[in-house]
Amino acid sequence: MTEAKQAYRVLFLCTGNSARSIMAEALLSVLGKERFEAYSAGSSPTGKVQPIAEQLAREFGYTQPLRSKSWDEFAGPNSPPIDMIITVCDNAAGEVCPIWPGHPVTAHWGVPDPAAIEGSQEVRRRAFQAAWMMLKHRVDLLLALPMEKLDRVSLQQEIRSIGKAGNP
Repeated sequence: MTEAKQAYRVLFLCTGNSARSIMAEALLSVLGKERFEAYSAGSSPTGKVQPIAEQLAREFGYTQPLRSKSWDEFAGPNSPPIDMIITVCDNAAGEVCPIWPGHPVTAHWGVPDPAAIEGSQEVRRRAFQAAWMMLKHRVDLLLALPMEKLDRVSLQQEIRSIGKAGNP
């Protein structure tokens, strides 16, 4: 992990980096601002953020610029060291990832893709809200972990078990 008193850096990955990983970044950034630095990226970024995902992040108090970006930004020698990588879509979980500097712990927190839902604006918003609530629950579980007391193996097990948690 990173040095004492330094924030844990978490990278959320999804294929398109337009909704789920963006929402996870916003949630952890707001809720874990003293202990965590959150980032998001995609293996094949769409280049745009889903408007409903951005709206939910803004309503929650996330004020940083949101953009869809490639995971290559986090795999190079000048990238910030990442402590945890969490995939939030099944496609990204199955892809061959770059070799990450520092060999961060990894987990998969699969969340249904709200951007794939068709229908009225209200139907789509409900799908995004459901994904948001699932991610929020998992971020809350991550925040409850005694990070400073967990060794690498224990941390790996804990964050992987969070990915199996449904909504409360």
